[in-house]
Amino acid sequence: EETLVAARAKGAYLWDLDGNRYIDYRLAFGPIILGHAHEQVDASVKSAIEDGIAFAMTNPYEVRVAEKITKLCPGIEMLRFTSSGTEATMHALRAARAFTGREKVVKIEGHYHGMHDYLLWSTYVGPENLGARTDPIPVAASSGIPRSIRELIIMLPFNDRDLLERTLKQAWFDVAAIIVEPIMGNTASIEPQDEFLKFIRARCDEYGIVMIMDEVKTGFRVAKGGAQELFGVTADLATYAKALGNGYPVAAFGGRREIMDVIGKGLAHAGTYSGNVVGMAAADAVLDILSKTDALQVVAARGRALQKGIGDVLEASDLPFVITGHPSMFGLMFTGSTPRDYRDWVKSDQKLYESIMNNMIQRGVMPDPDSREPWFLSAAHSEADVAETLNAFEQAVKEAKQAH
Repeated sequence: EETLVAARAKGAYLWDLDGNRYIDYRLAFGPIILGHAHEQVDASVKSAIEDGIAFAMTNPYEVRVAEKITKLCPGIEMLRFTSSGTEATMHALRAARAFTGREKVVKIEGHYHGMHDYLLWSTYVGPENLGARTDPIPVAASSGIPRSIRELIIMLPFNDRDLLERTLKQAWFDVAAIIVEPIMGNTASIEPQDEFLKFIRARCDEYGIVMIMDEVKTGFRVAKGGAQELFGVTADLATYAKALGNGYPVAAFGGRREIMDVIGKGLAHAGTYSGNVVGMAAADAVLDILSKTDALQVVAARGRALQKGIGDVLEASDLPFVITGHPSMFGLMFTGSTPRDYRDWVKSDQKLYESIMNNMIQRGVMPDPDSREPWFLSAAHSEADVAETLNAFEQAVKEAKQAH
């Protein structure tokens, strides 16, 4: 199997070393909200780095970005910067434990919260290892994760209110946090159903549990104020990364003042590169563009056009399918019923998906061949790009049907 190597990217396009151009729907796993090599963002960084990039002191960009985030995002009363989404969720979880004095965390199957040991569980599991739906088995997603951490994980499926209620009735006094991706950014963008996020919010209030909303993928993408704005649910803590920097490495976590206020008063958070000028100058420009222009409306409009076109092609093909998620990061599954959780995704036809996507890549259109990864849209995608994508999709579906 050949490894494609990226040579450069601009706007909605990516070129490999052989000079082939692709319409990019992977967008570096989601950060590129405005398009690759965005001139205004890059100019902000270039001008800022002339005066140095890391000082072990606060810099003015940090203050500006913090003010912009608290203005845009509901419930962010205080926040701290980190360099990656992994760090953001790791520190949010530590803050929840310090605040509550409890140690366990409720984690949802198929939700991904970065590469640290505490949350890298049941992110990608074969059906034979999931265990019973009523008592899911936490499965470490890598060798090298200490077995003892499993004792701190309570694993549950997405969108199951009854099971969450029952679990908390039995174990709430041990639970520091419930961490949740508002939209399953690592499982085909499956959305919350039956007001599931509001249900989590209410149970967290009832039992004194910290609700952590992992907005690393949804933040500054599905709405200016992220999923908290979109779904009208305010978490206790939220984590951000990806779209915040349009590709530059920058992340943040924040939320309720009384929780964040424990930092520095016994709760440790630090990072040599946290709040570095490169990430901050990028975020400063990105947040300006998102708040002052219709960039996110353009992103969603292109996504809706793609969702509709893909639906039309598949309706005509007689293949059972479901399109899930927000238009700016949507999923597609070959299955006969609306998926509610990771277990439903497992039952979908992933081989068919992969063969269609690989066929599209050969035609110069690049979604991720893994059906867990959403199609990401940027403000640089044009109507012509959407039309070209749908033509490639129609051809790829025809060929896949013949091959099957």
